[in-house]
Amino acid sequence: MLLHIPQVLNPEELAHGRVLLDGAPWADGCITAGTQSAQAKRNLQLPQDTPAARELQAMVEAALARNATFFSAALPKQVFPPLFNCYQGGMDFGNHVDNAVRADPFSGQWVRTDVSCTLFFTGPDEYDGGELVIEDNYGEHRVKLPAGDMILYPSTSLHRVEPVTRGARVASFFWTQSMVRDDARRSLLFDMDRAISSLRARVGDGEETVMLTANYHNLLRMWTEL
Repeated sequence: MLLHIPQVLNPEELAHGRVLLDGAPWADGCITAGTQSAQAKRNLQLPQDTPAARELQAMVEAALARNATFFSAALPKQVFPPLFNCYQGGMDFGNHVDNAVRADPFSGQWVRTDVSCTLFFTGPDEYDGGELVIEDNYGEHRVKLPAGDMILYPSTSLHRVEPVTRGARVASFFWTQSMVRDDARRSLLFDMDRAISSLRARVGDGEETVMLTANYHNLLRMWTEL
């Protein structure tokens, strides 16, 4: 499932985040790259243990916690602490697949990467290039979203970031271990959840709504890993 989630950050959070990122102590992006990714990765990244990074992480995590669409689509069991990167001056990230597991730098707990997310802090008018290109069975999807919006996609996807030839592309990126490991099952549950919400808005909690809701939860119960 490839999903655009608009306005994850509100204008006040976005403005404050931009201030923090503008004064951030950027480092080489390879500090968190795996063996394969390090060969293709050319960007800047905010070290995870800096005060700015910790404040930004808390802000993004709070935004995710209140976003019903993110919960419905990702069914999060654990979210890896958000990271922050910057592409400028021709920087790019070649084709790669994200590492299957990552160790949380603060708890040491291993997180399986089922769902990948990129949350944009700069808008498409602020830089040239920098498209996130995600490949799947239907071809290439080129993503360049407004500031505050987020793209969610399976971590199994081959993807890249095109060179940034003007300005700077600044974003948060992170992974989620889902309660439902399989992407096709998550997609089915997400579609059912949207259908239930639409049906409830039109007819209330009638017999059909209750039946569909029961089927949703029984499928979730069948597929959930806790």
